Amino acid sequence: MNSYDDKVKNRMKRIEGQLRGILKMMDEGKDCKAVVTQLSAVRSGVDRTIGVIVSQNLQECLLEAASQDAANDSVQEAVDLLVKSR
Repeated sequence: MNSYDDKVKNRMKRIEGQLRGILKMMDEGKDCKAVVTQLSAVRSGVDRTIGVIVSQNLQECLLEAASQDAANDSVQEAVDLLVKSR
C-alpha cells in the first residue's frame, strides 16, 4: 500500500481549489481565455503531481526490489504510468 505525504496531498488540495475557482468563474460568465488559462494551470499541476507520485513510488519500489528483474519491472511500470498520463 502506498502512502502519500502531506506535500502531495497539499498539491491535490490546491488543484481542488483551482477547480472550484474555475467553476465559479464559469458561473460568473468570465472570459473563456481566463477559464482556459486556469484549466491549463490545473492540467500542469496534475501533471507535476503525477510525476511526484510516480517518482516517490519508484524510489520505494526500487528500495524494496529483491532482484534486478524486479527493479527493471518497476522502472518500466513507472515509465508506462508517465506515458499514459500524457
